[in-house]
Amino acid sequence: MRRNSIGRSLATTLAATALAAATVVPVATTATAATEPLGDAAARHGKTVGFALDPGRLSESGYRAVADREFSVVVAENAMKWDATEPSRGSFSWGAADQVASYAAAQGADLYGHTLVWHNQLPGWVQGLSGTELRTAMTDHVTAVAGHLAGDVAAWDVVNEAFEDDGSRRQSIFQQRLGDRYIEDAFRAARAAAPDADLCINDYSTDAVNAKSTAIYDLVRDFKARGVPIDCVGFQAHLIVGQVPSTLTQNLQRFADLGVDVRITELDIRMSTPADASKLAQQASDYAKVFQACLDVDRCTGVTLWGITDRYSWIPGVFPGQGAALVWDDAYTAKPAYAAIAQALGAQDDGSGGDDQAPSAPTGLRVSGATPSSVSLAWDAASDDTGVTGYRVFRDGTQVAEVAATSYTDTGLEPGTSSAYAVRAVDAAGNVSATSGTVTGTTEDDGGEPAGACTVAYTASSWNTGFTASVRITNDSPATLQGWRLAFAFPDGQTITQGWSAQYAQSGSAVTVTPAAWNTTLGAGASVDIGFNGSHSGTNTEPTSFTLDGETCTVA
Repeated sequence: MRRNSIGRSLATTLAATALAAATVVPVATTATAATEPLGDAAARHGKTVGFALDPGRLSESGYRAVADREFSVVVAENAMKWDATEPSRGSFSWGAADQVASYAAAQGADLYGHTLVWHNQLPGWVQGLSGTELRTAMTDHVTAVAGHLAGDVAAWDVVNEAFEDDGSRRQSIFQQRLGDRYIEDAFRAARAAAPDADLCINDYSTDAVNAKSTAIYDLVRDFKARGVPIDCVGFQAHLIVGQVPSTLTQNLQRFADLGVDVRITELDIRMSTPADASKLAQQASDYAKVFQACLDVDRCTGVTLWGITDRYSWIPGVFPGQGAALVWDDAYTAKPAYAAIAQALGAQDDGSGGDDQAPSAPTGLRVSGATPSSVSLAWDAASDDTGVTGYRVFRDGTQVAEVAATSYTDTGLEPGTSSAYAVRAVDAAGNVSATSGTVTGTTEDDGGEPAGACTVAYTASSWNTGFTASVRITNDSPATLQGWRLAFAFPDGQTITQGWSAQYAQSGSAVTVTPAAWNTTLGAGASVDIGFNGSHSGTNTEPTSFTLDGETCTVA
């Protein structure tokens, strides 16, 4: 009997009037917990703890520190999806996927592949294929991707989100054009390409015993009876505070009884924001319940968190007014959920003595300059800043940078924009200081003159009431943009449901797009490709007007 190896790894010049007086804002200090890593604690139970990795964020020290320490499984957040690996038919791009694989190998962690066949994040060329061509393209894609990573990936989400909440098949292009058999075909192709990898089906809202999970249960039972290769089932567990299903353990066990492994694959537990102590306490309890459910089922291989920090969570972009769903906050401070998970796993003292001494806060935070698109800040290091490795800069409560120097220029801002800035120090152990103070910085008003030039190419592929959009943004100005903001409005009231390669905020028809952590710099003449999925009510007219950092762009 195959057993999933995932379960066994141990392994902005500024006028004086623009400044407000600095006001000290006390913030609780934070510390790295003096416990062993979560992955190590889980290993004693024969389980693993994973996270969804964006390799472009490994250069951020806070992100890297948590990633390196805590986990025994790595899953590609986006790097192995179809649009990332095969952007044009038969032409494959392995860079980001190979980065994830290399990181996992260097960490001695298991690599979990996500995902081979999914109706979202498909490149545009797939949408226009006929049934026969689509089936060939699907099997070719599975064969190429699974084959390229064979020997590296321990388990694959072969098919993702194939069912509706009522238990019916999701009417994706695969279902509509290929019929029920496409799932089986994908699994057989995956087995042929990667015979040593465990093959999983993965979905959301299946954590309880309900119509959707039962439909997948019936599919697994049928596959097992007919010899269709399937080894595991993934339960995404995108949950809401206070709503962990009472039948979670029972549900996991009934699948295990079919002879397949089970795993919590994309855990986050969201709340209405802002967070408060009561919500965080309930969230901690909920995280512990999910981990305990896995501990109680022998064939549950472990739990994967869908990211590390609230700063990069997908939740606020899809569920406005909700968030704070992960175990570490925007500043990489461990939330109460961390301690609750550690307790559930029986984590032991790590023997390090528990460096929980927060560094001294920086002093003298001030605005040192401004331009029409930037605010420059400076501050002084405290005399007892031994061990400080960097400073985290916050704009309007959100971290925008981590720097080693005692200065920072926040660029790519709208002219005349006022923002509140704060700075904290962080040491090598991950301890974070209190906020030194806040200052208000205002960019210069350029009188509405254009700051540069840009071109936007927007294409969309529609189906039923959904669509996928691809956007290429080109900086036609002679200046490099350090940070950028794209704005447009949907003509027909479309709604973005999920995006990638950028951060998306929508209010009514108006959409604002800001960069992801890895593409904040847009050089002169350079382009950046982003995209998103959305819904429409039957008409999906493309936007015809875009601005980049306030300037009207040419539409290609």
